[in-house]
Amino acid sequence: AGAETVKRAVELDLASRFQESLVCYQEGIDLLLQVVKATKDEAKKHRYRQKISELIFFSDGKYHKQIRIEENATGFSYENLFQEYLTEIVSEVWVEDPYIRHVHQASRYSLYNFLRFCEMLVKGPCKVKTIHLLTSYDEGSGKSQQISGLEEIQQSLRNYGVTLNVAFSSSIHDREIRFNNGWMIKIGRGLDYFKKPQGRFSIGYCDFDLRPCHETTVDVFHTKHTKKM
Repeated sequence: AGAETVKRAVELDLASRFQESLVCYQEGIDLLLQVVKATKDEAKKHRYRQKISELIFFSDGKYHKQIRIEENATGFSYENLFQEYLTEIVSEVWVEDPYIRHVHQASRYSLYNFLRFCEMLVKGPCKVKTIHLLTSYDEGSGKSQQISGLEEIQQSLRNYGVTLNVAFSSSIHDREIRFNNGWMIKIGRGLDYFKKPQGRFSIGYCDFDLRPCHETTVDVFHTKHTKKM
């Protein structure tokens, strides 16, 4: 299976379908790593490790894609934006966003956006087991409500076998999301790029593919595979 996946990766690479080829390289490397762990023959292990090193060098991520979301554009739900990077091997996710805060504050940021993102991860096809969130504390009286909301999300995720680790920083400014298959997504506005719906019964209130967006830029990178062999 690993050899077939790598063969497919090479074909996609030659066809200049770099994004798809990187995903296949990643999956092929993971499959070969599993073979290495199960192999007792040291000579075979050495050959497999050499092949994996070659693949890592060949697929080393100098990949960068930029998506421009125009003002009032639709069709950019979290599923549409992230799904192609959430392969089955994704088990750990890091979210850095300073404004995962209380839903009722005057700011446009909302805990509901983070909850919706978590729901997408739970639905798969990835097998996420751990989510790390780094954010900043809400100001004033909103702090206790922010913590309470995050604890509720934590408990709910636990029911699905997912651990949410939350940390706070007063100096965080960057907004980025990383998956342990090497993909990193930076969104100018973080998770909060959706506009407020016109009303509770307006189109786009429930389906975020139909929700107008604020103008922002999404940068997608692929970082070097760092799993130990």
